[in-house]
Amino acid sequence: MNGISVGDFRERARRRLPPFLFDYIDGGAFEEQTLRQNMSDLRALALRQRVLKDVSAIDLSVDLLGQQFDMPLVLAPVGLAGMSARRGELQAARAAHSAHVPFCLSTVSVCSIAELRAEFGRPFWFQLYMLRDRGFMRDLLAQASTARCSALVFTVDMPIPGIRYRDYRSGLAGAPGLRGTLRRFGQALTHPAWSWDVGLRGRPHVLGNVAPRLGNKAALEDFFAWMQNNFDPSVTWKDLAWIRDTWTGPLIIKGILDAEDAQRAAQLGADAVVVSNHGGRQLDGYRSASHRRPEQRRMN
Repeated sequence: MNGISVGDFRERARRRLPPFLFDYIDGGAFEEQTLRQNMSDLRALALRQRVLKDVSAIDLSVDLLGQQFDMPLVLAPVGLAGMSARRGELQAARAAHSAHVPFCLSTVSVCSIAELRAEFGRPFWFQLYMLRDRGFMRDLLAQASTARCSALVFTVDMPIPGIRYRDYRSGLAGAPGLRGTLRRFGQALTHPAWSWDVGLRGRPHVLGNVAPRLGNKAALEDFFAWMQNNFDPSVTWKDLAWIRDTWTGPLIIKGILDAEDAQRAAQLGADAVVVSNHGGRQLDGYRSASHRRPEQRRMN
């Protein structure tokens, strides 16, 4: 099928990807109430229609952090994107460059900072979580600086990984060892196009930025165990100050919904915030970003 709408592309992804990958992308936390609320609140937003305005030359260009882009759109960081398409982060970075919009690489990407810099050859944004191992964080920040990343996106709404029921049902999480590997392998066999293009030709299937810390334990279940053990639930505003002192470039704080939090981030030297509830993937039963529009006005 040809892709025209978002729904079309979602259906193409559902057909192409093994269920454990499609559900990872498509799913939300727990019963997915917030995920559904995100979509319904966004659909409920109404545009103000004005007529007889000259629209023959529409200019969507925008200045973001001192850089000019063709539209106010960013390709956000997506974990495991390189498992959905062959070296997916590299493909996304090239697409973003073609459209002249920013691309942001996730900490938990398949392509590493070094690979993207070597193969892409242009500045990109880098997203970072707060980890217990501050030395590892310094290493990642140093790599991002060496790669001349043009902005750091620091995620603050994930002190611990969220629980997504779909990941357990599909076998992406909670299925350790040989049993989980065989379950995912069986799903891959029923999707031959993905198995050939990504499963075989898209190797290595490791989290490029995290692999040096995982060593020989680079399987998916080892990665999720590493996340559980290394995300820092004790993170506070003092840690944001440490990030600001360590990173000298533009700093964007991702995961802000409250105006007071946005003001605090600005006081600590953040250059911008991303109003987000992590797509409903971390907390469930919370308000959507669209619902918080009155708060957002106070953030300006």
